[in-house]
Amino acid sequence: MAEYSHKSDLPVEAARKGCDQAWDALIRRFQLPLFAYVSELIGNQSIALDLVQDTLVKAVKNINGLRNDQRIGSWLFGIAHQCCIDHWRKSGRQSKVFEPIIESTSAEAMDLSNGPCESLIQNEIHQEILDHLNNLSTEHRTVVLLHYLEDFSLAEISNITGTGIGTVKSRLHYAKKAMNSKLTHLKI
Repeated sequence: MAEYSHKSDLPVEAARKGCDQAWDALIRRFQLPLFAYVSELIGNQSIALDLVQDTLVKAVKNINGLRNDQRIGSWLFGIAHQCCIDHWRKSGRQSKVFEPIIESTSAEAMDLSNGPCESLIQNEIHQEILDHLNNLSTEHRTVVLLHYLEDFSLAEISNITGTGIGTVKSRLHYAKKAMNSKLTHLKI
């Protein structure tokens, strides 16, 4: 996945000035990664759509608060992360469910080049990894998703989650350790 915060060709300054085309370009660039992240944290696609919409509305209202245009990606993910936390607070619970968008039965999602047996094994391995990811705490799952799925640096994750970089490193370490201990039998 591309590094969002280092894209100098994004029209952030034009968006700050209210250019609709610039906002369209930014939304096209970030809406799918934001949706993937939020839906994986929340576990509900419908709620995730609402939270991504809330994220983008807050971004439009608060674009002048962005101090470094090069960090637009981590800034947007930070807003999305806070929207998830606010959602959990309002609903009175933490997310415990991880239901990623997988179409494991569709032909497009399966790699049929190895044959049906290999594809089935790969799907089972993939599902087992996702199940173990689901068992991580929200804090640990968050750093794993941001680091490995969205390709953010540890410093960017620190900014997104509002925690110290040492905490991010620790959470990533313990999340990897927990995942490794559960998945040592897999040959990936």
